[in-house]
Amino acid sequence: MKRNSIVLERQKPLMASYIVNPEKAWVTDMATVEGQHLSDPFHTKVMVNEELQYPFPIGVHRAVGGLHDAPNPGDILCTAMAACFESTLRLVANRLGIVLKYTSVKATAEVDVRGTLMIDKTVPVAFQKMGLQVEISTDSPNKGLVEVLLKATEHSCIILQTLKAALSVTIQHQIVSEPQLVDQV
Repeated sequence: MKRNSIVLERQKPLMASYIVNPEKAWVTDMATVEGQHLSDPFHTKVMVNEELQYPFPIGVHRAVGGLHDAPNPGDILCTAMAACFESTLRLVANRLGIVLKYTSVKATAEVDVRGTLMIDKTVPVAFQKMGLQVEISTDSPNKGLVEVLLKATEHSCIILQTLKAALSVTIQHQIVSEPQLVDQV
């Protein structure tokens, strides 16, 4: 028995519109930083989303002299990849009629900061590698369908696919029978 998919219900008219008018499928996400308190080299604030203008504090990583008292741009990059993958996973699961019981997505990014600190000109000023660790638990006894879910999520995750085009991103999946809950302190 196929479950109703609220995701497919919402996406069908969009897909039909994009087939007829492909130009409507183009979207622009944005963030803006307008420097305030410029005497503080360790903090700024980014306004996320042109519509919402959601203020998000930004700090500087301790590895380059910052205080690391607020998310830094590398954290934000990891946040974008983890959030995109997990939300894509939810959308695809809903379309496939798979009930998710547990999800955990951890994104990591590794960089040798000697490049940005101009200590060694042979070290690239870029993240050298990234990773995703994905754990899920579902109500589906069909492991093949769960594999389809994971492959479709990888394929459809915009941030992951963007980053994979630029650098090596490793992905580890783990299907867990019971969630590994952590006590919230």
